[in-house]
Amino acid sequence: MSLIFSILMILLRAIEMILIFNSHTIRVTFLEVIGYSLFEDFNWILYFLGLLFILHVVNSLVSATLAKRFTQVWLVIALLAQSALVFYFLKTLVPLGKDLFAYNIDDIIITVRSSGQLNFMTIGGGIVFSALIFFIFNIVNKHLIFKTKTSMVFTITMYWFLIFIYFIPFSDSNKLNEVKANIQLNKSKYLSEQSFDYFMYSGEYYFDFYLRSLNEALFVKKEFIDPTYPFLHTADYPDVLSPYFDSLSSPPDIVFVLIESLGKAYSGKDAYLGSFTPFLDSLESHSLVWTNAISSTGRTFGILPGLFAGLPYGQRGFLELYEDYPHHESLLSILKENDYETSFFLGTDASFDHQEEFLENAGLSELIDIQGFDPKYEKMASNTGFSWGYGDKELFKNGLSFFPKSDGKPQLGIFQTITSHDPYLVPEREFYSVKFEDHLENYLNLSEAKKTEYRDYQNIYMTILYADDAVKDFITSYSKKPEFANTIFVFTGDHRLPEIPMASRLDRFHVPLIIYSPLINRPTYFKGMTSHFEVTPSLLAFLQAQIGIQLPEQEVWMGQVLDTSRVFQSKIAMPLMRNKNQLLEYLNGEYFLSDDQLFVITDGLNIDPVEDQNLKNKLTGEFEDFKNKNNYTIQTHKLLPVD
Repeated sequence: MSLIFSILMILLRAIEMILIFNSHTIRVTFLEVIGYSLFEDFNWILYFLGLLFILHVVNSLVSATLAKRFTQVWLVIALLAQSALVFYFLKTLVPLGKDLFAYNIDDIIITVRSSGQLNFMTIGGGIVFSALIFFIFNIVNKHLIFKTKTSMVFTITMYWFLIFIYFIPFSDSNKLNEVKANIQLNKSKYLSEQSFDYFMYSGEYYFDFYLRSLNEALFVKKEFIDPTYPFLHTADYPDVLSPYFDSLSSPPDIVFVLIESLGKAYSGKDAYLGSFTPFLDSLESHSLVWTNAISSTGRTFGILPGLFAGLPYGQRGFLELYEDYPHHESLLSILKENDYETSFFLGTDASFDHQEEFLENAGLSELIDIQGFDPKYEKMASNTGFSWGYGDKELFKNGLSFFPKSDGKPQLGIFQTITSHDPYLVPEREFYSVKFEDHLENYLNLSEAKKTEYRDYQNIYMTILYADDAVKDFITSYSKKPEFANTIFVFTGDHRLPEIPMASRLDRFHVPLIIYSPLINRPTYFKGMTSHFEVTPSLLAFLQAQIGIQLPEQEVWMGQVLDTSRVFQSKIAMPLMRNKNQLLEYLNGEYFLSDDQLFVITDGLNIDPVEDQNLKNKLTGEFEDFKNKNNYTIQTHKLLPVD
């Protein structure tokens, strides 16, 4: 059975390789990945069989039949798990790890249903696959019989190989290409290691962190004031935005547009895949634009606590602390205290990822989600019977029927889109199919050979073109309102989508950040590195300087202020959460630590490996200090003292 299992696992690897290279445009060759891939597979096969053999022997002392059936069941489960993990990777190009444990069962079912993977074909296929493997094992047990000595030779050889492969250091010669490294992983081995780490080491902390600034080169010097509240500080956040605006005579309306999966790779100036957002591109010439901006997380769960409150991550993202949030302030709560009305609009269910609880905790005045749409609007198409909700154009049209209110109060409005999300089913498909081809030909000016690479991801790119058109319609309609002249718009993405292969480990976080307003008098491109963490402190400092809003004396913002340098530099320090439960990256200044590898960051957020053990130790120490404070805050709920 072990021999058949090993053969089937290698066959699954072959199928995985064929599907990946046929479904994605990968800038590596088969020969570059197959060697280390087989090493990873044999590593897992021998380790798994070694453990299973011990259980098999124990069970055989009770009953040989019991031992055989028990082993068969676990071999089938292992093959099914490997198959499911391979197909998950084929869809996302990201291996499933400890983020599996960060979602409740309802969210998992919704996500799987929306992707079209939970259907009669997949369920039936799994049943047939299991029955076929059981049949193969039984046939082999009857006809492929080894003598005791032969079996002993196989077993001893297996354990010797296990010792050699699992304990002798061996590494890929090039782990710097994340897509390549992810392809080579054995997906079951990766999930097992991540699961062990999650259940064994999560939630630990030591009360020995330092209350000091990380780096004197950072913009804002934070004075940490209480060791029992490790993120609490006083600081002077300078106003960096006023030089680019006309003087305000009254509180401005502020509108955030959070565009699902909008990465810098395919939007805006110098997008290395070419821009698929022509309207946002045209808006840049009238805006303040940060070309080296990053999100705080690699998935949507981090945008609200990161962008609007600069909060630590918790174990699975701050939103997962919804049952009892540590006391905190946010842009929404502070503006509400300054007589702003706050509204949030999205086309899907606000309870997903517990966004609704976070917004309610912030004192949101009005929430319009999937339940609040006029019946005249139609939901997005579905290939499974399940739809995420309403498309971006419907979102903006519906939202503008509620916002802005004409009651004399200043407004904060937040619009969050959904269309550019898996399964990437664009409305008006025929129209956007034509528009996609026209965009490749006339906007990007691609050769016919190059167009083929983009057609592999046509469904994704069409949803980006659609989202851009939706923003265009929104701004066109809004510009006709009298409030437009006194409104500040902020456009950004929540993360870069993973389905199109990424250029680097920092690429998944690289997003557009645009501030657009008729009040801007000096449109400018900035190259200073910044993040979502910097937006709220900068806007609040701007509003305090311009109209005198009242701000709290003590903050827990993790960010600095927006960097308005026109040459590349980095004066921020922050951890990055790749997926829920995966706090793997940290940056300080122009250096980036990822999976225990050190990189230097350059303009365009390109990263290059660097060897400097002292610097690596410094960043590792800072990262561990943050994780220690983070875990302490989860367990004690001591984030911001209650007045």
